[in-house]
Amino acid sequence: MTRDDLNKLIERREEGRAKQDLEILSEVREHLLELLSNYPNDAEINYQTGIAHDNSGLGRQAIPYYERALELGLTGPDLERCLMGLGSTYRYWGYYQKAVETLRRGLREFPENHAIQVFLAMALYNSQNYKESVELLITNLMETTSDEKLHYFKRGILAYNEDLDETAE
Repeated sequence: MTRDDLNKLIERREEGRAKQDLEILSEVREHLLELLSNYPNDAEINYQTGIAHDNSGLGRQAIPYYERALELGLTGPDLERCLMGLGSTYRYWGYYQKAVETLRRGLREFPENHAIQVFLAMALYNSQNYKESVELLITNLMETTSDEKLHYFKRGILAYNEDLDETAE
């Protein structure tokens, strides 16, 4: 296997994902599983196999590949996306504590990734940590919005966000 072969499979998977073409995704999964049988300790192949399963609507089957990629020391942008993919997949399948733990790791390692933060907010909501969930969503909204009205009230919104339960008494 060459990196070029793997890159071609990744391009094909992205094409299948963009088109929502399950036939392409199935073909890519088969090739990745074949590669994985020859290179079981390759973090990137495990990770790409996880994504291919996730993109095919087979999230539960994706989990072990994501986990193995992390165990094998996946790094860089692949690690960032793997943590997000695994965290969101855990959340979808109801493994809320694992989702929160995984996404918190993603937030620690990639603090500028707003997608990880939003997935974490959803997992926090599912774990009944409503206050932290809403605080995280408001912070992300205020950091990323271009809405003039929200910017006008930004200081007040962020101040209230520090203690959503506070009232004037």
